[in-house]
Amino acid sequence: MKLLQGSPENMEGREEREVRTYAFLDSLHIAYERTDHPDMPASSMEICAQVDRILGVRICKNLFLCNHQETEFWLLIMPGDKPFLTKEFSKKVGSSRLSFAKETYMEKYLDLHAGSVSVLGLMNDRDHKVKLAVDEDMLKEDMFGCHPCVNTSSLRFRTIDLINVILPAMEIEPVYVKLTGER
Repeated sequence: MKLLQGSPENMEGREEREVRTYAFLDSLHIAYERTDHPDMPASSMEICAQVDRILGVRICKNLFLCNHQETEFWLLIMPGDKPFLTKEFSKKVGSSRLSFAKETYMEKYLDLHAGSVSVLGLMNDRDHKVKLAVDEDMLKEDMFGCHPCVNTSSLRFRTIDLINVILPAMEIEPVYVKLTGER
């Protein structure tokens, strides 16, 4: 794996959702770097750690959650090394009984599959069914790493571009939370 500038020159063999992601970032004139790892899909935190060493970014968790009634959906971005406590997050956002959402909702709203969860999937949620929560510790990082809606490539770009350009372009107003991960 190596670090490459911008989108691939040849999009042959790439999924449509990945191609749309590059087109979206390019339309916003976002500078980004990527690494392709088709033989090593980033489907676990251990593999993500290897990819993040190449990217030079801090590992983050992307958790897709919903309430018990499956009527309220959240994408939570938090540091990968911080424990996730459902009760703590639920209290911070005022939504009780949150748990991991079914993959069918991930596909329906974000056009993503398990293992590919990414903040960039929110560009596919035109009806804004999914709320975004960002742990404040993620804002301390200069660079942000995520998937381009597939887990066989990974990107990095400036965190400030995520907050000031990408999210506004998707008409997303994140909820910022301070999670401790402590019981």
